Formats: sequence, structure tokens, C-alpha cells
Amino acid sequence: MTDSGTKFKTLKFLKIITFSILFIATVLFTVAAIRTLSLDVNVGLQLAQWEKTNLIAADINQGQREELLSNFKEAIRIPTVSFTQTELNTTALLQFDKLLRKAFPTVFSSNLVHHEVVADYSHLFWVPGSQPALVPYMLLAHIDVVPALEADGWDAPPFSAKEIDDFIYGRGTIDNKQSVMGILQALEYLLRKGYAPRRGLYIGLGHDEEVNGLMGAMNIARVLKQRGVRLAFVLDEGLAILDGIISGLEGPAALIGISEKGQATVKLSVSAVPGHSSMPPSESSIGILAAAVKRLEESPMPRLFGYGPERGTFEHLAHKFSLPLKFIMSNLWLFSPLLGRIMERRQVTNPFVRTTTAVTMFNAGVKVNIIPSLAEAYVNLRIHSAQSLQEVLDLIQSTVGDQRVKIELVDGFDPLPISSYDETSFGFQLIKKTVLDMFPQVTVAPGICIGNTDSRHFKELTNDTYRFAPTWFKPGDAQRFHGINERISKKNYEELVLFYFNLFQNCDIKQLPSPHSSVHEL
Repeated sequence: MTDSGTKFKTLKFLKIITFSILFIATVLFTVAAIRTLSLDVNVGLQLAQWEKTNLIAADINQGQREELLSNFKEAIRIPTVSFTQTELNTTALLQFDKLLRKAFPTVFSSNLVHHEVVADYSHLFWVPGSQPALVPYMLLAHIDVVPALEADGWDAPPFSAKEIDDFIYGRGTIDNKQSVMGILQALEYLLRKGYAPRRGLYIGLGHDEEVNGLMGAMNIARVLKQRGVRLAFVLDEGLAILDGIISGLEGPAALIGISEKGQATVKLSVSAVPGHSSMPPSESSIGILAAAVKRLEESPMPRLFGYGPERGTFEHLAHKFSLPLKFIMSNLWLFSPLLGRIMERRQVTNPFVRTTTAVTMFNAGVKVNIIPSLAEAYVNLRIHSAQSLQEVLDLIQSTVGDQRVKIELVDGFDPLPISSYDETSFGFQLIKKTVLDMFPQVTVAPGICIGNTDSRHFKELTNDTYRFAPTWFKPGDAQRFHGINERISKKNYEELVLFYFNLFQNCDIKQLPSPHSSVHEL
């Protein structure tokens, strides 16, 4: 074969390859462009003909405004701190019980409301509906808070409920006494106006959520299970309204948590023969353990963006991004790996991409001149929805790769089931409607909770659990969660009361309107 013949065949082959690549790229681009233009990212019956249920107007007068703020501040001033599972401020919990009875006299005296104390400090309320055929729902919140010290740098004492620039400062203002007080305050006002629900409802207030809810929420769930209760949906704390936090997003977004990451606490330990520091071994127990911990930090868990519910979040928000982000968000079937790489670079978005690994405790040594016989480290992991607890443990074992390091699971659980969020999802659509009625400028989307809530104890009672409260988070506010200067604006707390006021009534609809009666926005 001549050189010219070989070159001709080579050029022909290259043309075919080039044409094929261009053809495939054109097809992919065309499909992506069509999805960008036509993907209904705001599905949700927002313009559907809903059954009218808001028969009682939420008209809060000045006297009620002062009352609800006074009640809330008093709740913040009670230091209901959970230190450990066995160390709770029980005196404060009893004081909080007295506050609830004083602040919400109608709730506690109404013939409609059945109340009981569970596990000494938690509260369970049951309000039967006038139509027993309607499956009841449940609202959750928790009374306890994490510790806080003024010396850490608070602008106001953490249990003072001091007002600064129309914000109320104090531990519990956003985690989670704003929901505790907001739910009961809304019910109080409705009952005063003669409200009697069609659909029955439960309210559960746990007292030890910050230390896993093993006494409060778990016992409330046990009581309901023994009574054969089945719930249409559960709504707990979790996500919020994010304003200016998601880069590139136009306007605020209300994220309704449809799942939670799993969790594991793993103990690593190394035992060695103790000795004098003047004759050190080539490797000490501390050195071996430190190397193992370093390998875990340098080898993050695999990037899994797009394999969990986080994909639905960005697809619902896509139309609120400008190009080119809108194009990328609308076509995560193609761009998930790219977006995942971008998100893993930021500390605040990396948790949505993978199982996170955090070394939280490291203990070794008893004296400066003794080689310690034991070194221990604790690692806390938050497990991505696409992984299991066992898969994570296997990866830790292979990454550590040293038989001298003992690996023990202290406790842990798999990621929580993913709740429905389509047009037929009763709980999701009711929460969404309530948000949009109050905040029409907000985009609503499903989300994933990177922390854990009491709601996980109720998974046997319902198929759908949601995690949301309309607390507004602006840049920097996320750091206040379990941090210093936790606060909420007076306006936002009043909005929470109104949200639950409206949600109670919205839940009285018998069924969702037909999806065909909605007008979709493209």
C-alpha cells in the first residue's frame, strides 16, 4: 500500500471519528438545551385550586405581638442544657414545664387537647380531628440546647434573650425553641379563636435531642407505636430559608429536608509497651495513631454528588440561576461530576458531596517523660445517602491499613429513608404551599440534612418525614448554629408563629388538588 493510500485512509478515519464526536456532542448539547428550557423545576401545585381551609385570619395585634415575644424570651432564659446523655439540667427542664403551662393556658385547659408528660420531661399533645378518617400528622421540636459560655465571645449573655438591633440573642433561638414556642403559640391563638381541626394532629417536644433523643423522642415514638398510631407525615426541625448563601442563586430558597445523613462514631486505638522517654521506640503509640488519623484526613470518602437527594435540590433551583449555572443545574445527568468537584472545594458545600470525616477527640499520655501505653482517637462521620454504615466502616479499615490500629464502632446508623416530594406528596406539598403563601418570593426545593434530628425515631410511624422551619439564614448565620451569637430577629419569630398558624389550617384539606389543575412555570 502506498503512503498516499495510507494517509487517505487515516484522514478518512479521523474525519469519521471527528464527525461522530461532533454528532454526539451536538446531540448532548441539544438535549441539555431542551431540558434547560423545558424542565419544570418548580413542580408543586403552587397555582392549583386548593380547598379553602384558612377560615381563621392570622391577624396578630400589638398586644399579641408583645405576648409572643415575652413568652419566647422567657423560654430562652431557661438554660435547658444537655451536656451528656446522663447529664441534663433537669431543674431547668422542670422550670420550662411551668413556663409552657403559664404561657399557653388555652392549650393546657382545652377539652380538645390531650396532654401527657413522657419520660419525666418531654411533652406529647394529641388533638383529635373532627373527621377521624383523615390520617393525623405530627409536629416535632426539642426543648434542650447545647452548652454556651459568655466567655466564648457572645455579644450578649447566651441565656439573656437580650435584644440587639431587633434580634433576640440566646442559645435556643434557632435550635430549637423557636419551633417549640412557635408551634404552641400558634395553637394557642387558634384555640382562642374557636379552632377545631378536621385532621387530628400530634405535637412532640423532646427534652434530650442534643444527646440523641434516647429518652425523650424515642419514648414518645414508643408510646405512639404501642397505640397503633400511623402518621400522614412528620415535620421536625432541620433546614431553613437560605438567603444569599447559595452562590449564584437569585433570591432566597426554602429547603425542606427529605432525608438525613447517617452517622457513625468510630474509636481508633493503639496499644504499646510503655517506657521511659529517654529510650523512645522508633514508633510510639501516639505516632502510629497520628499516622492513621492523617491517612483518614488525606483520603476523604468518595465523591457521591448526584447519587442522593441533593440532585433534586439543584434541579428544583435550576431556574433561579443565571447562565451558565442554569444550564449546568438543569442537566445534572451530564454535569454531576463537574458540580461535585466544585462543591467539594468549599467547607460549607463539601458535606453534600460525600460522607464527611471529622477527628473530634485525641487522647494519649499521662506524664511528659513516659511513653504512653495507649493512644485513642474518636472520629465522627456523617454518612452520605448513597452509602451505608458498613461500607463506610470497610473504607476506614482499608484506609488505615495498619493491624496495630484497633477500629471499633461506638455507635452509628445508616442514612434515613428519602421521603417523597413529588406532586402527590401530601406533607411536602402542604409545607410548600404554606411557605409560598407567606413568602411568594422564595423558591422551594427538597434538601438533605447534614445533621440529625429527633425525627429519625419516628420512621416506623410514617413513610414521609420532613425537616424544616421558616428560620431565615443569611451569610454567616449558619456558623451561629451551635456557635456563638445564636440569634433570631423579632420579625422572623413572629413569622414562625404565623407559619404554624397557617400550617395547622392547611393540613385540614382532605386531599391534594389534581396535578393537572396546576400551571407549571418553566
